[in-house]
Amino acid sequence: MINSQDIYNTLSALVPLYVPMILAYGSVRWWKIITPEQCTGINRFVAFFSAPFLNFYFLATNNPYTINLGFIAADTLQKLVILSALFLWSAFIKGGSIDWTITLFSLSTLPNTVVVGVPLLTAMYGDSTTSLMSHIFVMQGVVWFTLMLFLYEYRSARNLISKQFPQNGGSIASFTVDSDVISLSENEPLQTEAETGENGEVHVVLKSPSFNNSCNCSSSNRSATDIFSIRRSMSFNTTRDLRDQGSERGMSKIYEPNQDAVKNEFIVNLKAMGDTEVENVDRIKHPLSEGKKEVKNEEGGAYSKKQQMPATSVVTRLVLTMVWRNLVRNPNTYACATGLAWSLISFRWNIKFPLMIDGSILILAKTGTGTAMFSMGLFMALQTKIVACGNTWATVSMVARFVVGPTVIAIAAIAIGVRGDLLRIAIVQAALPQSVLSFVYAKEYNHHTDIISTAVIFGTVISLPVTILYYVLLGLN
Repeated sequence: MINSQDIYNTLSALVPLYVPMILAYGSVRWWKIITPEQCTGINRFVAFFSAPFLNFYFLATNNPYTINLGFIAADTLQKLVILSALFLWSAFIKGGSIDWTITLFSLSTLPNTVVVGVPLLTAMYGDSTTSLMSHIFVMQGVVWFTLMLFLYEYRSARNLISKQFPQNGGSIASFTVDSDVISLSENEPLQTEAETGENGEVHVVLKSPSFNNSCNCSSSNRSATDIFSIRRSMSFNTTRDLRDQGSERGMSKIYEPNQDAVKNEFIVNLKAMGDTEVENVDRIKHPLSEGKKEVKNEEGGAYSKKQQMPATSVVTRLVLTMVWRNLVRNPNTYACATGLAWSLISFRWNIKFPLMIDGSILILAKTGTGTAMFSMGLFMALQTKIVACGNTWATVSMVARFVVGPTVIAIAAIAIGVRGDLLRIAIVQAALPQSVLSFVYAKEYNHHTDIISTAVIFGTVISLPVTILYYVLLGLN
């Protein structure tokens, strides 16, 4: 039965988390002692030092051999049920799409386990919950966020193919990605070069665009279609840059290049190449008008359901390449991997850190929770408004976060025989605020950022009363 002391202990764990967040918000909005430029430096400190050290220490000091298979199974089943339902919805119901599958899965299944979850659940149910949260954290980092990264890169790959190769995407046999390309995100525009083999197969090279948009077009086996694909890439990026510049200057209408003039420029440039016949140009559709009726535009991307896609193996290799490059450049990947590896060694043979090493790690790890919440406050202060996506989508995101996720995990846990405090812990951890990393991904891939930012901010703000309500209701049963 819940008593006043239990509620006080819960408040004592939650309220301190809000203090650095409020101070950071006031430092930007009210007192003007931190500028937006300085916020970037603070956020980088959190991303490269305090958060990785916190994650490392959290994993390294928790016993991985005490894993509760029922608890992990309930959490895994919850995510699989929601993901399967969303995939079926996107495949068979009008209005469903990979875009909304990613967003709704993120909203309903990815909580903030370490920064908010550990202190909160420790206050509610004791120190044993720390080990449970470490296991959830490992699964979330190794499996679910990697899956999210895969889905984001797959979405970006499909958008890239739809935009750059609307007519011959199905003929693409391979992708070669330059070493300086680490993501297919539209925030990093890519230049594509294509070569057509004798059997009609298209081989694509992805590069980061240079300032002069130069390319080596001297190869004698390039067809007019290959050069057209490169020009399409250049014209798309240039047009978007013009729109961006116009929007920054407050212009209500941006100049669009005359279709005939662009086509004439295309022909002039084509004449300079070695071996292509100019008379074939008239049979090539203009890049700015090609495929307009088939392309469906959505935030952060464009695609056509009739669009021909390369073979599944070709797309999968491309996506896996980009996922790997993202992971190896993320300091948290190394922090979590080494933390888990050390915990396996430490608890197997009872080996401890030397005091000097332990102290060096701990002094930075202790800054993790406070600086993470401070960074959250900075993020809130830099937004034009807390509810950026409007009341309707804010309500949808809160329902997904605080109703759908906990309900599904409750059903899943009961179905596999989880009972008592373990069931209550599973439900409460599913109702924690939205993971900040989910917004980082949404921002990186320019996808529903207003909805995810609202879920992170608004969810963090109302998590205190919602958690108390859950705690009381679960304690009364």
